[in-house]
Amino acid sequence: MKKYAVLTREPRCFLGSFDFSWEQRKLGDIADIVGGGTPSTGNQSYWDGDIDWYAPAEIADQIYANSSQKKITGLGYENSSAKMLPPGTVLFTSRAGIGKTAILTRKGCTNQGFQSIVPHRGELDSYFIFSRTEELKRYGELVGAGSTFVEVSGKQMAVMELMMPPTMREQQTIGGFFQQLDHLITLHQRKCVFLFGFFQAFISMIFTASTFSWEQRKLGDIADIVGGGTPSTGNQSYWDGDIDWYAPAEIADQIYANSSQKKITGLGYENSSAKMLPPGTVLFTSRAGIGKTAILTRKGCTNQGFQSIVPHRGELDSYFIFSRTEELKRYGELVGAGSTFVEVSGKQMAVMELMMPPTMREQQTIGGFFQQLDHLITLHQRKGKAAVTGCSNDANNSKGVYCKARDFGYKCCKKVESP
Repeated sequence: MKKYAVLTREPRCFLGSFDFSWEQRKLGDIADIVGGGTPSTGNQSYWDGDIDWYAPAEIADQIYANSSQKKITGLGYENSSAKMLPPGTVLFTSRAGIGKTAILTRKGCTNQGFQSIVPHRGELDSYFIFSRTEELKRYGELVGAGSTFVEVSGKQMAVMELMMPPTMREQQTIGGFFQQLDHLITLHQRKCVFLFGFFQAFISMIFTASTFSWEQRKLGDIADIVGGGTPSTGNQSYWDGDIDWYAPAEIADQIYANSSQKKITGLGYENSSAKMLPPGTVLFTSRAGIGKTAILTRKGCTNQGFQSIVPHRGELDSYFIFSRTEELKRYGELVGAGSTFVEVSGKQMAVMELMMPPTMREQQTIGGFFQQLDHLITLHQRKGKAAVTGCSNDANNSKGVYCKARDFGYKCCKKVESP
């Protein structure tokens, strides 16, 4: 991750007691802006050498550029407009997607799809300018031009004005701070990938293994499949009540459904086909994207875009069936039908056959295991989010507040108005 917006204005609370008398500088005064070139592709002696030669397609979400996919020879370099860039250069794509960046770890060159930033020694820190990727990107997109594709030139990038700390030490401290954040985010992302991969593998092992003494059951034998309904939208007395009423668009990657965006009144409920669902119900979207799920934490109802699963007491564990979301989704997509949009019915879901453990205790054990794993994944995702914003408090993050980050050396951990 490298998208930080905190440096577009002078910070009010950031990394200690700096004198924030920042000054405006042109990028071309503190760095060289260097383009690239391509040797003739028809001359084989120019290619497959040992000189790194980057194309924009290679620059994605990585922080560092360590080795290019294609390499050129010394002869190819000499017979092209490619320029040798030193380590610490911030590659900056200037076309075919303006604003992708990466820091060179060793010398190399690029094709003509870059206007790379070579910091002047003692005037610009590589990681500091890299951390301002979003600012560079917005500027490039704003001033870029072209009839075939939008492109920003080196001259345009050179006159970009930036607010800069008065000393190199402050740049390096701020750059180092963001480097630590990036490292932390990457660490948590890797943990998430590992946990999610383990999660999927374990699900596959459990739910496809025939070595267990599991038995085949129809979903409708161990749960009620309940649809929903919508009160008349023209009757205001049916709306803005205190009864949760969910629509499919509200169900995304969350595990639990705690409160709906829209609510209906008792009168609205009575005058619709909506059904009251108890806590522990697994909401299951049956149209407009089949197979999104969430577990109700309190009673509520849904519109007609659901075929929700209400477990029979003592026969089906909520988290156990929730952990089989992908299996439910695949089945729903397979049997669903419709001319306007694909939809799966309650009757179709009820006859879905599932391999089930012979006892409720085994269901609960497996469900509890996946619940813990989901918690771990969510925890690492939140830590990654906190690292980006500098705050683990969602209320603060939503307001762009700078605070917390005790782990990273912030002076304060209290609400501060964002600049």
